[in-house]
Amino acid sequence: MRIGVAQINPVLGDFKTNKEKILRFLGEAAEKRCSLVVFPECTLFGYHPFDLLERRTLVDQQLKELKDLHKKIPAEMAALVGVITPNPEKLGKPYYNTVALLVRGKPIQYFHKTLLPTGDVFDEARFIECGDMKKNFFSWKGKKFFLTICEDIWAWPDARGKSLYKKNPLKAVEKKKIDLVINMSASPWHLGKMKKRVEVTRQTAALFKAPLLYVNITGAQDEIIFDGQSFLIDGKGKKHVSCLAFQEDLNVFDLNTRESWTPPVSLDPIEELRRGLVLGVRDFCAKTGLKKAHLGLSGGIDSALVACLAADALGPQNVSTFAMPGPFSAPESLALAQELAKNLGVRFESLEIGPLYQVVGKLLADKLGIKEFGLVHENLQSRLRGLLMMAISNNEQSLLLTTGNKSEYATGYATLYGDMCGGLAPIGDLTKDQVYALSKHYNLEGELIPDAIIAREPSAELKPNQKDSDALPEYEILDQAVRHLVEEGKDAKGQTERWLMSQLFKTEFKRWQAAPILKVSAHAFGRGRRFPVAHRAHE
Repeated sequence: MRIGVAQINPVLGDFKTNKEKILRFLGEAAEKRCSLVVFPECTLFGYHPFDLLERRTLVDQQLKELKDLHKKIPAEMAALVGVITPNPEKLGKPYYNTVALLVRGKPIQYFHKTLLPTGDVFDEARFIECGDMKKNFFSWKGKKFFLTICEDIWAWPDARGKSLYKKNPLKAVEKKKIDLVINMSASPWHLGKMKKRVEVTRQTAALFKAPLLYVNITGAQDEIIFDGQSFLIDGKGKKHVSCLAFQEDLNVFDLNTRESWTPPVSLDPIEELRRGLVLGVRDFCAKTGLKKAHLGLSGGIDSALVACLAADALGPQNVSTFAMPGPFSAPESLALAQELAKNLGVRFESLEIGPLYQVVGKLLADKLGIKEFGLVHENLQSRLRGLLMMAISNNEQSLLLTTGNKSEYATGYATLYGDMCGGLAPIGDLTKDQVYALSKHYNLEGELIPDAIIAREPSAELKPNQKDSDALPEYEILDQAVRHLVEEGKDAKGQTERWLMSQLFKTEFKRWQAAPILKVSAHAFGRGRRFPVAHRAHE
């Protein structure tokens, strides 16, 4: 039996387009003589719908497209498609996270997800009722299958012996002889995620003494990135099928011989990071209807990297960069920004903020008596730049990309309504050392980012001779503290970590107002970190 692995990138809420894409993949699979085609979780609705599920009319629209899809399935083929379905019971949550087994001319069979994630970026239990995976067996053309949906296979203890669940529902499933376990997923990506997937799939395959097909969604939704990289693993833990990373793919394998159309591949972690961020920017624009992006180009490393990612994601012709020299900007900054823009082939303009700064500074002095140079004047420069960038956004219907990194966000070393202005923060989950590593990666085949940008000491250039190290610990030490406290949730130890913990408590109000941050770590700022603003907690 040939099985198609249809790794697609659906658009949340665009049910008709998603249906047409499913049909296109089914047509290609039919040409390759597939008997069964497996799509990811929530294929038709898109993932994750969150509070779109308050609108029952949206679920009904999706079900209408499912009905039409069912009629158009190629003959002699079965398709597994992820959908949201209503819960007919009066008690409990209003919906199920469901897989529909579609065969033309036969009633649709439905299978429901059992385990509903609520940690980090997830909140499925808000609207979704638990299913019963014991019922998720089906047969097709003489082969027997057991179906699971994403989290259903994640109740295994991790390397530390810990699990989010008291019981693993897989162990309560009758161990019938089956030919294939299927897991349809919408599993968010972060660096190192594949290792965890392999662990849970190996244990599940071993439990059922059968190969397991893991079909994952690709694309990005808001700050969440889905990498695809679907695979098949046998009962001994060996991979036989591997789909492409960060793009749509239709792979085909033979259930008997394990032969596939695409051999397994692996990515270097830094290239994996680049591809993930590029996809995040591209899909954020595509799924919000924006075709252009712009950013302030300071001559520093952070904005240089964001410019590279934007040009990669949207094409240089759709990216605009703006230098905004102020009273304390070094001439070198403007020259380096201009050189980078030329290397990338993106639009470049220089907008001097000096005259605006003088006018507003005089107003503050005359009307409010704020004459002595201080934090007000430093942040004023940043906010004037934000003013100009937002004006361009309004005028050109362009997405403003913010350029702050995770280490800056963790310390609050960013200006609200200034350099934090924007609609997306591409590198807001990268520590400073990751910024440097990815910037150097861009230069592997030539000097795209001028070496002088990578070599120069970071500075906000908001006062004379300013350096980031004047206000922050050395980034090498700070980055490690951010990983310990934010990503790993460890206790604060040592002077730097105790200082950073205090800053995290005091500056949460800024992160609540930050642009969406593309998530590339196990624990990022944003939707998955629900920290209060008003509190008196301290460590």
